Amino acid sequence: MTAPHAAPRADWAHTPERSSMFMLRFMTWFSLHLGRAAARGVLFGIAAYFLLFAPASRRASSEYLRRVFGRPAHWREMYRHIFTFAATIHDRIFLLNRRFDLFDFEVHGEEALRNLVAGGNGLLMMGAHLGSFEVIRALGWKDTDLRIAMVMHEENAQKLNAMLAAVNPEAAQDIIPLGHVDSMLRVRERLDEGWMVGMLADRTPGDDTLCPVQLLGATANLPIGPFRMAAFLRRPVVFMTGLYLGGNRYAIHFDPLANFSAIAPDQRASAVTEAIKRYAALLDHYCRVAPYNWFNFFDFWKAAPQSPADKSP
Repeated sequence: MTAPHAAPRADWAHTPERSSMFMLRFMTWFSLHLGRAAARGVLFGIAAYFLLFAPASRRASSEYLRRVFGRPAHWREMYRHIFTFAATIHDRIFLLNRRFDLFDFEVHGEEALRNLVAGGNGLLMMGAHLGSFEVIRALGWKDTDLRIAMVMHEENAQKLNAMLAAVNPEAAQDIIPLGHVDSMLRVRERLDEGWMVGMLADRTPGDDTLCPVQLLGATANLPIGPFRMAAFLRRPVVFMTGLYLGGNRYAIHFDPLANFSAIAPDQRASAVTEAIKRYAALLDHYCRVAPYNWFNFFDFWKAAPQSPADKSP
């Protein structure tokens, strides 16, 4: 693993949303009034539109699928990739409306998760733009013993978050926005109350240090900040993902990632590095298990510019 370096402004952070409030409101009304099965028919056209008229997303899908399959991607595979993303976004409407009866959830690693929170000290969950984080939140709504809050970058999805919050105003209560003065304080308070606090640790808006890792056979750059925060807060960390399996089926996975609760200060840097490496390995594993669940539709493997210290004399 090479030396960490500062991140430039991330591509995803300044990419405008390709959506309109009218369409979001229409899909929400249509879905809740006519049901999930009827509304899903619209998704086929939406996915086709993005495949044809969103070239940057299409290129990113093609490049990712080439990496995960080890060969060039077919058009039908790119279409399925985009459709899977659309399906998980659509299902958020019903999950936020607490229509859990519409879905079939299988949960892996729940016993280990419960053992970690049994003492009431809380833990951190690190996920990625892989599958649906909304099904993780749904698990907490279904089971009041598992209180779950999510830390989120809100700026790049304001329209969508506003629309989904309109479905269920209570949904905003367990969201901790990043970038606020009191963000860290609110995370610590939730942890001290025994909550599980989740975040997506595969992106940075551009103000974080990046760590190069191997992912799907190539170098990718992951932000160090979420793992440094976990080390600073001295909490156990688990990997989380809610993989969409097609139809109404989701598989929720929890895997032990690191435990910073007993790490000495002089060992934190190496522990953070090991946690990032394991995180990357789990990302690699689940991308291969459910390849169409990767939702980073930009050049994720784009090389970061070298800092002066990294350049050869």
